[in-house]
Amino acid sequence: MVQCSIMNTDAGISSSKIVDSTSSWCQLEICYTVSMKQTGQYSMVHKATQSSPSPVLSFVERGPQDAESSHVTAVDSEHGCPKSGNESTSSKTMRDVHISTRLMEDFLEVAKENTEKDLETCGILGAFLAKGTLYMTTLIVPKQESTSSSCQATNEEEVFAILNERSLLPVGWIHTHPSQNCFMSSVDLHTQYSYQVMVPEAFAIVLAPKDTSRSCGLFRITDPDGMSILKCCPETGFHPHKDPDNGSPTYEQCSNVYKNSNLRFEIFDLR
Repeated sequence: MVQCSIMNTDAGISSSKIVDSTSSWCQLEICYTVSMKQTGQYSMVHKATQSSPSPVLSFVERGPQDAESSHVTAVDSEHGCPKSGNESTSSKTMRDVHISTRLMEDFLEVAKENTEKDLETCGILGAFLAKGTLYMTTLIVPKQESTSSSCQATNEEEVFAILNERSLLPVGWIHTHPSQNCFMSSVDLHTQYSYQVMVPEAFAIVLAPKDTSRSCGLFRITDPDGMSILKCCPETGFHPHKDPDNGSPTYEQCSNVYKNSNLRFEIFDLR
């Protein structure tokens, strides 16, 4: 028997599900399990080669009682993210989103092999809603096809099976720019549009380890200006987008996302 639990001490929420991994409901073959530990904190990475309907993971650990949350737009200097800037276009109407303080660091570790080969890596962020706040507790790394400037998820039905089983919302996505600057390309913007049109709070995390001025960015498309441009754009591949007529940007830095040191998360590596 495997017990899967999600805990968030800030929200006072704990949910669990008992799964018999030998039953017909979920048959899986685990290749390996990796724990990434530092100062007593960790996230669990489990890689499954066969699953129906999705891999079973272990638990999300309870955080320290004195943990705090802070804006991601003032991320630690080690990640190179900028300080908080102007308020985003819809921050007053959007729900807050909490992510783990270790999300970016642990994703870079998962993506390390690809990054060393100058290949992008992408992942999908799943969150549950509690008391008007979205808590990101699941990172799914799908099967994918990558180049130095693009990353295309494949077998996306596996991703949505995991989200549906755990009643999670696709609150955003994360990907690397292994040799480029930290920005949103036209392809990235169309990908972000597909998330943001489903969940208005959805955001994109770009990690660019070789960008010395900004190695991390959390972005969303401006609403309604940028969203209107993307909605009407029929182009595919890399192409230019015109700026909104009122002079506002097409995309912007998020201001409703917070780093929460109490929040732990699971990683599904489906590659």
